[in-house]
Amino acid sequence: MEKKRVAVIGAGPAGLSLLRAFQSAEEKGAEIPELVCFEKQLECGGLWNFSENTGVDEHGSMYRDLYVNGPKEVNEFVDYSFEEHFGKPVGSYPPRSVLLDYIKGRAKKFKLCERFVRYHTKVKSVTYSEETLKFTVTVRDYSTFDYNEGRLYSEQFDHLVVCTGHFSTPNVPEFKGLKTFKGSLLHAHDLRDVTDFKGKDVLLVGSGYSAEDIACQCYKFGSKSVTITYRSFPTGCSNWPESITEVPLLELVDSNGRTCHFKDGSSKDVDAIILCTGYLHDFPFMPKNLRLVTGHRMWTMGLYEGVVLETEPIVFYLGMQAQYYSFTMFDAQAWFVRDVIMGRLALPSIDEMKAHSEKWRQAEEDALAKRDVKTFQANYLKELIGFTDCPVTPEFVDKTLKMGSDWDKHKELDIMSYRDHPFRSAVTGSFAPKHHTPWMQQCDDSLESYLNLGEPTPKLLRILFQRGATPFHGVTRWHLQ
Repeated sequence: MEKKRVAVIGAGPAGLSLLRAFQSAEEKGAEIPELVCFEKQLECGGLWNFSENTGVDEHGSMYRDLYVNGPKEVNEFVDYSFEEHFGKPVGSYPPRSVLLDYIKGRAKKFKLCERFVRYHTKVKSVTYSEETLKFTVTVRDYSTFDYNEGRLYSEQFDHLVVCTGHFSTPNVPEFKGLKTFKGSLLHAHDLRDVTDFKGKDVLLVGSGYSAEDIACQCYKFGSKSVTITYRSFPTGCSNWPESITEVPLLELVDSNGRTCHFKDGSSKDVDAIILCTGYLHDFPFMPKNLRLVTGHRMWTMGLYEGVVLETEPIVFYLGMQAQYYSFTMFDAQAWFVRDVIMGRLALPSIDEMKAHSEKWRQAEEDALAKRDVKTFQANYLKELIGFTDCPVTPEFVDKTLKMGSDWDKHKELDIMSYRDHPFRSAVTGSFAPKHHTPWMQQCDDSLESYLNLGEPTPKLLRILFQRGATPFHGVTRWHLQ
């Protein structure tokens, strides 16, 4: 009998989780389908890659100096701890370079990419035949000698899993007069280096995690002032420095091209506007009948158990939710999808799936009213892992949920120093060491500096000096003047 084929779109953390789920089943003696993972970037890691141009025709949404904004222990791989990867416990709030290295380390240990991933290959279209019951995936392979055009080809698959994430297509709202603004105007997607705004008055539109983090970064790297304008609710941080303020929503940009007017009647002259207004779920390669249509929510309507497209339960989407859990949730979802594809789990009727989603949407609404969405997502994880042999356990979920409460308290105490608090691994039991440099003074986001491995590379040294950094107590501790 011909082996079934599964197409996986995207080799970021979600796609890698799916590959690992199948590989885990194989380790236990199961015969798995043929897996082909299409990745448009030059390497795995998805969002955590940073470059001016990380893909075939677009850059990612990562910016220099981005550190995780929640304890890394919440999203530690249960089958591959940080301590195993780095050979020792490391701080709880690493920069993007450390997270990327960790993600790649798990993929390398289990040989996921070399077996299953086709790099620099962008999916152009997907079709499904009711006659053959197969997907046709058409891609353009840019790894060939003809880089500008690439090689266009198609292959057929029995199953399709979309793991492209939803943090790449900017949501760009309109405001009166915004197009006439004379300063720097960009979406957070296009932010690369916050030192571009040193000495400037910055307006951030939006009050989510992106606005919160960019405000901290702008303050850290010397912006003159930061104003955060929100639609419904402020960030929830009550301890901002004096130079950071929050005001109701932007209403218009004055005809002078600099003055921004807000809903409460106040105004502010600014040099730069950064739209921290989120992203759209965008799948242009998918036909309309197979395309997920949703917003940024903890519960994604239209997906049974958060992963199965209810209208066409032959298609799966991973990682489409707003996230307290990310890597951990991707694993839980991946093991569930794997077992559905392998016939270990039977899906209920479409009506039952929709009723199930309605139940979870109501639970989400209740959680939002109580402002307790972390517990909501923890309960979702527990339901998912109850179906499979996923290594994530209810005990792990309980321990990491408690971390969220402590994280909130640390942020409430001091938004600029919460990243200096260490946490205990729910996997190994080891307590993270306190990082060698307070976050506010650390302006070298390299893996070498974070792990105290030695002197930065000449290229990194040039970047640091250009940004006004000087060595302090040794070559690996870099502080702003």
